[in-house]
Amino acid sequence: MDNSNKGNNGQGRDPRKINIRFNFSWIYMILMLVIVWMFFNQGGANPQKIEWEDVKQQILAGDVKEITFVRNDFEGKVTIKPDRLAKYADKFGGNVPSKSPHFIFLVSGSFNPEETFEALNESLPETDRFRVVIENNNKVWGSVLEWLLFPILLILMWVFMFRGINRNAGAGGAGGFFNVGKSTGKLAEKSSMKVTFKDVAGLDGAKEEVMEIVDFLKNPKKYTALGGKIPKGALLVGPPGTGKTLLAKAVAGEADVPFFSISGSDFVEMFVGVGASRVRDLFRQAKEKAPCIVFIDEIDAVGRARSKNVGFSSNDERENTLNQLLTEMDGFDSNSGVIILAATNRADILDKALLRAGRFDRQIHVDLPDLNERKEIFMVHLKGLKLAPDFEVDFLAKHTPGFSGADIANVCNEAALTAARKNKTEIDKQDFLDAVDRIIGGLERKNKIITPEEKRSIAHHEAGHATVSWLLPNASPLFKVTIVPRGQALGAAWYLPEERQLETRDQMMDQMCSLIGGRVAEEIVNGQPSTGALNDLERLTKSAYAMVVYYGMSEKIGTVSYFDSSGSRGYELGKPYSEKTAELIDEEVKSLINKIHDRTYKILMDNKEKFLELADLLLEKEVIFADDLERIFGPRANQSKEEF
Repeated sequence: MDNSNKGNNGQGRDPRKINIRFNFSWIYMILMLVIVWMFFNQGGANPQKIEWEDVKQQILAGDVKEITFVRNDFEGKVTIKPDRLAKYADKFGGNVPSKSPHFIFLVSGSFNPEETFEALNESLPETDRFRVVIENNNKVWGSVLEWLLFPILLILMWVFMFRGINRNAGAGGAGGFFNVGKSTGKLAEKSSMKVTFKDVAGLDGAKEEVMEIVDFLKNPKKYTALGGKIPKGALLVGPPGTGKTLLAKAVAGEADVPFFSISGSDFVEMFVGVGASRVRDLFRQAKEKAPCIVFIDEIDAVGRARSKNVGFSSNDERENTLNQLLTEMDGFDSNSGVIILAATNRADILDKALLRAGRFDRQIHVDLPDLNERKEIFMVHLKGLKLAPDFEVDFLAKHTPGFSGADIANVCNEAALTAARKNKTEIDKQDFLDAVDRIIGGLERKNKIITPEEKRSIAHHEAGHATVSWLLPNASPLFKVTIVPRGQALGAAWYLPEERQLETRDQMMDQMCSLIGGRVAEEIVNGQPSTGALNDLERLTKSAYAMVVYYGMSEKIGTVSYFDSSGSRGYELGKPYSEKTAELIDEEVKSLINKIHDRTYKILMDNKEKFLELADLLLEKEVIFADDLERIFGPRANQSKEEF
């Protein structure tokens, strides 16, 4: 045998040798199999229960071959002669049983089997007499098992339950059940933190702020020498999918310090006091590993404002956990080297005590990426994809406004799947556009049954949206219009909204005219509206109320705002204005919507021929782009060629 094989195995063992290790759970399995076997291995016979009087009639008829009587059970087992079994086939469902005993009967304690069976045998002819066997039931172990079976099953369930708790009880040594109060935070040591700021595309403003935290951890004496204190914590606030968790990991990777990661929901348990205990244990471990970073994701699960827990008492477990978290964040030294990072997309519901200076000293807003940041994020997610040579990242970044980093990653993956579905060897621009359509609008429903009248009405509806948005300079630029059903929508007009931070009254009015354009187009062509404008009317009404109630854009209501940015009126049943003001608000909203309706009606009637030409083109092609609208209506006001 070649000795080189021994060196490869480290200890000279044969790699083909199988090591079987004993597992304590085998005992449980064997015990369960024995119990199942004893229950089901009760013999092949299936005797029918009858009364003693019926047995006596069988005996007198000469049908009984043998009777076995168990004295201590007061039970008799009857075996019928083989040539007489057909007589009792109906009692066995029409089938003649092949195994004995065939019948059983029960009697009282006063029954004397010897005298009774002897008297019956003497009354029968010699050929009809039956054999009698009288015995006692000596199945002691069966009786004992019947008594012990339930306690054994309870013990097994108890053992399995505690073994499961031990496996999931969090950090620690022996006695996992008693470690349920230990912190479940995951610790990533310095060597395992590979994420740096180079891996975080976009988020330029947020990265600048968190870079100071990295500098605090790397050079603490630079700040403490001047008498300053290192901030205790920073709260990352932003919409879902913008990269808050990734940014926190990058901070730990850049600072080269241990990183504790835990979710806010991990603190909340059904056991009273467990959440507070886990908070204490987490901060104890963090102090031992200092300098380090503790990251609490979705902190709103445990940090919800206490005044908003309507219906809960002061002993609520969530509230106790929050109180302990507040105490711990205030209890350690600011220069101990432990920095708390937390992430949430619902900062408005967090407790005020959690947000005050001294706990979370800074709030870092992680917003949706702008055009340049989307381009950087696309460059990260496009690295492993096989792209067409003429592919343009700038084009894709312009056509995904409002997309988060997670959405962009989903677009890239969906584009690859779309290209593979079409058996392509490269991913081109159309695959990405199809992916965006699928993510926003849903799956294309080619088998949707639509009547010709409905299809014509949908075409006029979408053409109305496209016409109004094209002719109004402040409406969002149109990209394409389709009447192909996607998801719950029967048609859609796709826009590329301008990434502006403020909107004027004229801009909001133009946007609202664009929203109601489909509804007005149906009124012009069909003479009556349909139910297809439900979503448009909902958005229109919300925008109108926002202009009147929030933005102070109504002459009658004045420059007042009833917007509640703090959310403190969330549980109030009343409104912050009188009934007279409420009536005035409703009148102003109706008046505003009527003005928008009349303005939209005039725009479509003044351009009716071109509007109908656009609807016919949409019926023919099903999908049209901005170039088609430019050919029909001419160049759009305030349009630049770079938009499309």
